[in-house]
Amino acid sequence: MTEIAYDDRGLVPVVVQDAGSGEVLTLAYANAEAVAMTLSTKELHLWSRSRAELWHKGATSGNTQKLVALRLDCDADALLAVVEPAGPACHTGSRTCFNESVSAGEVPHEALPALERVLVERAAERPEGSYSVELLGDPNLAAAKVREEAEEVGRAVLAESDERVDEEAADLLFHLTALLHSRGHTLAEAQRVLLARRQ
Repeated sequence: MTEIAYDDRGLVPVVVQDAGSGEVLTLAYANAEAVAMTLSTKELHLWSRSRAELWHKGATSGNTQKLVALRLDCDADALLAVVEPAGPACHTGSRTCFNESVSAGEVPHEALPALERVLVERAAERPEGSYSVELLGDPNLAAAKVREEAEEVGRAVLAESDERVDEEAADLLFHLTALLHSRGHTLAEAQRVLLARRQ
């Protein structure tokens, strides 16, 4: 492995990313001891600059972060920790530390993780009149909608506008995600299969 280029304080920045959604959770720092602990325990360890001590992420709150992969950037002076979070990443209780927008803009890769969070909420809260709740409670209906939307995407690709293709594809993704959740699955399971096929 390439040697990590720690800065003059003996630290390296660590970008923490959710393995399931791809979303960035936080930016923190690690020293050599924290990196070694992360690799040996398979849970994220960092260096707290404010407390000047080793920090096992989630040791107090229970919001640990299980290590999936640790990657080094091309200059060897930054790490990417891909993790499975057991709870919120931010000390404020937010899922991610990056909640405040300095400049607004659409971030397409956030759409499906956001949809899955809504489906989990609907399944737990079961609000009256919710279409998502209806789909989650009736896999036959959800499966029928997936078949219907797949057909509509096919027709749109062959004979309709680009806008209609995108709209129908969005409908298919929504219904497919709901169908998977009705079975207790997430998109991550299907993505793992795709990754395995790539090898």
